[in-house]
Amino acid sequence: MSTEQLSGVALPVQSGAPTWRAEVLRTDDALDRVAEEWDDLARRCAAATSFQATAWLRSWWRQYGRPGRLVVVLVRQDGRLVGAAALRRRGPFGGLTNLGGGLVDFTDVLLDDAVADLAAAELARALPLRRPWHSLELREVHPQAAVQRVFEHWRGRRHRLPDSLCQYLPAVPMEELFKRLPGKTAQRSRVKQRKIAEAGVEVGSVTPDEVPQAIEELLRLHFLQWQERGVTPEHRRERFAAHLAESTTGLVATGRAALHRFRLDGEVVAINLLLLCPSFGGLYMYGAHPKLRERLDIAGLLFGAALDEVRAAEIPVLSLLRGQEPYKQRWRPDQLSNQRLVLGPGRLAPFAAARALRVTVRRAVVRQLGTRLPRLKEALAARRRS
Repeated sequence: MSTEQLSGVALPVQSGAPTWRAEVLRTDDALDRVAEEWDDLARRCAAATSFQATAWLRSWWRQYGRPGRLVVVLVRQDGRLVGAAALRRRGPFGGLTNLGGGLVDFTDVLLDDAVADLAAAELARALPLRRPWHSLELREVHPQAAVQRVFEHWRGRRHRLPDSLCQYLPAVPMEELFKRLPGKTAQRSRVKQRKIAEAGVEVGSVTPDEVPQAIEELLRLHFLQWQERGVTPEHRRERFAAHLAESTTGLVATGRAALHRFRLDGEVVAINLLLLCPSFGGLYMYGAHPKLRERLDIAGLLFGAALDEVRAAEIPVLSLLRGQEPYKQRWRPDQLSNQRLVLGPGRLAPFAAARALRVTVRRAVVRQLGTRLPRLKEALAARRRS
């Protein structure tokens, strides 16, 4: 009987059985080194979202990552990559978390659908959580995410807590969405859609070469539309603009995102960034000129173009992602909460879970206050940075 090395532990491998091998990469260029096979695995993972594509992960790491803190866990079966996780160290004591911070709506790992359960078990065994004080905390995990399999195979302490609320609509013609609304609301919405059609708004898709300029336009319009209600501070930073331009260029080039540019009377009046995944299309970010709001229903305009895109791609669901803004609530979307998963091998794991719960409650309060009192939003964010 031969042996195979798995994260420093020699495991028996039966002759003729598949050979499993796991490795943990800790160099800052780890994602660059495995980019091609990573994206190949993503295409074999039905649960994968645009946030698990290397275009998004590598861009985020370049702008937000701290040197020496990247941890990439890989699992191979007979040499082929079948499981992968991109993580980062939170501090000097072995705590791990996902990439993305507050910019990611869905965190996940990648598992080959053909061997998902076996790969999940191997990935759980390979996680570098050896000491009693180690922990892994994953934010914004969908209830049907691939990492849920890893959670079930974890043999140490584990905790599942609520996280952000996400909202969804079926990808159906607009007329079908109207049936979800009360009679008078549906009637008003139909009138608004007729006005959009009569206004002659031109909708065009942005090519990969045009993405950087389109992102500049999107952010400019985004600042204009929110200037009276408070712009999310991070959206004003150069690192966010650089990340959004780089990641979106890669996502559009690989069909994982679409940028729609809306022109009215020859002027660009709105731009919308739509994520495209096997299970959903997600409205990630948009910018619209304030004057457009005076003429047309912006939500109806954006939703109409997004529905056309996801239906053409045979994607079943339009996700409104996180947040409970009024323009989303009007459509009576279905709601489903993300989850926060905490894993740990030792007795200190419950403390990590307690910390996660405190952070969840605090952020929920901040989110509600920020929604109801926009001017307070930036003050709260400034206080957290100080």
